[in-house]
Amino acid sequence: MKILIAVIIFSVIILIHELGHFLLAKKNGIVVTEFSLGMGPRLFSTQKGETRYSIKLFPIGGSCAMLGEDTGEDELPGTFNAAPVWGRISVVAAGPVFNFILAFILSVIITAFVGYDPAEIMEVEANSPAAEAGLKEGDVITEFNGYQVDVARDLYMYSFLNELTEEPITVQVRREGKKETITYTPDASVRYLLGFNRSDENSMEVLSLIEGMPLEEAGLQAGDVITSINGTPVPDGAAYEAYIEKHPLSQEAVDITYQRDGLEYDAVITPKEYRTPKTGFSYNMGYVKATGFQVLKYAVLDVKYMIRTTLLSLKELVTGGLGVKDLSGPVGVVDAIGTAYEETKSQGALMLWMNMLNMAVLLSANLGVMNLLPLPALDGGRLVFLLIEAVRKKPINREVEGMVHFAGLMLLMILMVVVMYNDILKIF
Repeated sequence: MKILIAVIIFSVIILIHELGHFLLAKKNGIVVTEFSLGMGPRLFSTQKGETRYSIKLFPIGGSCAMLGEDTGEDELPGTFNAAPVWGRISVVAAGPVFNFILAFILSVIITAFVGYDPAEIMEVEANSPAAEAGLKEGDVITEFNGYQVDVARDLYMYSFLNELTEEPITVQVRREGKKETITYTPDASVRYLLGFNRSDENSMEVLSLIEGMPLEEAGLQAGDVITSINGTPVPDGAAYEAYIEKHPLSQEAVDITYQRDGLEYDAVITPKEYRTPKTGFSYNMGYVKATGFQVLKYAVLDVKYMIRTTLLSLKELVTGGLGVKDLSGPVGVVDAIGTAYEETKSQGALMLWMNMLNMAVLLSANLGVMNLLPLPALDGGRLVFLLIEAVRKKPINREVEGMVHFAGLMLLMILMVVVMYNDILKIF
């Protein structure tokens, strides 16, 4: 069932994208030779007028093939290149635009049933810098360190992408219909750490080491098993937690015993101070009912959140915060939808379908953004050539443009293979 739902969601999103191209092509007098859902061999097709409508074997794509789309036939009636340049721009842009429209329609449904998540402060820690600066329970955060906050998820996303420091925090809030700006320097909780992650909470096997932390500097490796601290055996995670609770780590050195390949080693480790700044407040993570025009307003903000999340993720990818291994393709998307299905099916039919629709909103907005990237073979790459043509009043050499898009397509296919390989490794 979960795979079927994933395929349906994926197929509808692609179908709407291609429908955008199709409708605008018809509007501009361009002949659509084939409108298809899926890739590979045809399973079913029918010819109506000048267009063949097809369903193909692999439901991971779709196409709207237009007459003369990638050729130099710009004098023949009905071809893509014979249409006015702004007509062609509208045809290419329609796919991503239809994805954004779909995301908005689905967001309206979700907001009408579930509501929205205001970034309302639920509690301010007593005697904290936040409280002393004047932050109050009931304040609604509208900006955090210059980052616009429309809903609580914006604040969560900011925290996820930006590590909080001990630098002053500036919060803009809405209080009784008025805006207030509050600035304070956060407190920090201090811990001393060895710098490792365990394979699971019951094990003392080192899953990974944190770069620059004491255990890594002492030469421990993933797969080592810590057996004692200061002579006290720690055969499992519970014993380790009990020891740390009774003897909290400090700046004093500790003796670590660990096993590697059946041999036992000792190391003297000085825990490293780790400071965690605290905002001093907690904020709402639930949803409240939306009424009237609020439904439309927060549906728009929901789509905005999805688009901004996609753009920020791309920024992290470009700047090195994320790697290719963090990307997901069709296999990863199907797995993610399946996981969401399994996790929410016990919460009732309404929450299950709202969660599935939310996944569809994310994917549709994501597809719209990705297709607008100015890269060869994508809609954004085609728009670049068309906009240059609109400015120059004449097209770039069609053969050159075709070669650029073909090269981009080949690179895109290679990337898809790499991403699919990574998706399979994550699953298995």
